[in-house]
Amino acid sequence: MTGWLRSIFDGRPGWMNAIMVFCAFMTFVYVPWDLFWKPVALDQEVWFGVMFTGWSAKLVTPLHWAVYAAGAVGFRRMRPWMWPWAPLYVAQVAFGMFLWSVLEKGGFTGFALGVAAGGIFAVPAVMLWQARSLFQGEAPGLRERYGEWALVTGASVGIGAEFARRLAQAGLSIVLTARREEKLRELADDLEKSHHVSTRIVAADLADPAGVDAVVEAVRDLEIGVLVNNAGAGYAGRFDKQDAARLRDMVHLNCTAPVMLTHGLLPGMLARRRGAVIIVGSVAGRQPLPLHGVYSATKAFDLLLGESLAVELRDEGIDVLVLEPGSTETEFQQVAGEIAHPGESAHKVVGVALDALGRQSSVVSGALNWLRANAANRLLPRALVAHVARDVVASQTPEELR
Repeated sequence: MTGWLRSIFDGRPGWMNAIMVFCAFMTFVYVPWDLFWKPVALDQEVWFGVMFTGWSAKLVTPLHWAVYAAGAVGFRRMRPWMWPWAPLYVAQVAFGMFLWSVLEKGGFTGFALGVAAGGIFAVPAVMLWQARSLFQGEAPGLRERYGEWALVTGASVGIGAEFARRLAQAGLSIVLTARREEKLRELADDLEKSHHVSTRIVAADLADPAGVDAVVEAVRDLEIGVLVNNAGAGYAGRFDKQDAARLRDMVHLNCTAPVMLTHGLLPGMLARRRGAVIIVGSVAGRQPLPLHGVYSATKAFDLLLGESLAVELRDEGIDVLVLEPGSTETEFQQVAGEIAHPGESAHKVVGVALDALGRQSSVVSGALNWLRANAANRLLPRALVAHVARDVVASQTPEELR
C-alpha cells in the first residue's frame, strides 16, 4: 500500500497533491451525489459569481464534473495543458467567490467576506501560476535518461520500425532485430543517414529460444538502456482449426521471448541504475477474445508481466511500460489472417508510448480502445464481454476460419 501511494503522490509538492485529491473527491464522490441524489430544490451552482439554482443548477453540474475530472487526470499525469488552464480556472473561482459575496451580502460586510473568500482561492491560483515548470518543464531526453543504445525487436516494419525511428530521432543508437535481414539493413541505412546514429543488425527468429540467446549474446558488449519487446504475432481463427505448431511459436514469441530478453538485459540496467523496458501488448489482453483466444491470452501475460516488473523495479531506476494498442496500420492483420480493417497509425501508437514512459506502467492507445479496455470489462459481466467480442472478431475473420 505504501508503495502504491508513493507512486501516486511522488513528483509534485504536497499542496498540489491536496488539490489533486480534492479534484478526485469532487469527480467520484461529491459531484455524482450532487447530480443524482441531491434534491433539485436544494441544488446550487456558482459560475463567475452568478448563482444557479434548481434545474438550472442541475444542467450546469456536468460542466463542474468535467472540470474536476480534467483536473484529477491532469494533476495525476502532470499534463502540460494544465498550465495555464488550472491557475486560470482557480482564479475564476476566486473572482466568483468575491463577486458572489458582494452581490449576496452587499455593503462593507459583503466586500470583506468577498475579499476573504476570494483570497482563499487566490493563493492556490498564484501558486499554480508559478508552478509552470512542473507542468511544462523540459524533461531530460531519452538518451540522457536511459543511455546510448536501444534494442528493438520486430523492428523490420510497423510499430517496431517506428520505435526505431523515434528513438534514433532522440539520439539513441539502435540494435535492430527481426527475421528479415534485408528490411533491417534498409532501415539501418535510413537511420544512420537521417539521424547520424550507430546501428547494429541481428537477424533472428525470436520464436526459437536459440534466436533469443543469439540476440542477448550479440549485444553483450553494448550498454542497452532501452529494450523494446515489440516482436509478436497474432493468429485468427477457431482454436480447433488452428495449426498447433504455429500456436506454440506464437506463445514463444509473445511470451517467452520478452521474458528471456528482459532477463538477459536487465542486469546491465540494474548495475547502471537506469534503463527502460517497453513491452508491446494489446487491448486484446484485457478481455477474453474468441477466435483470437491464444493471442489474447499471450497479451494478458505480457500485461501482467509488465505491470508486475514496473512495481518490482520502480526503486531501481528502471521504467517499465506495457503499450496496449488496438488495431494498427501494420502487417499484423495480414499475417494473422484477418480481414483488413481500419486502425491507428504506428506513429501515433509509438508517440503515446514514449509520452507515457516513466509516468505509467501501462497505457492504452486511443480513446475508443481505452473504453473497450476499461469501461466494458468493469461495468459488464465478463461472459457478456466475451460474446460481444466474438461478434466483433468474427466480422474481421474469414468465414472458413470461424
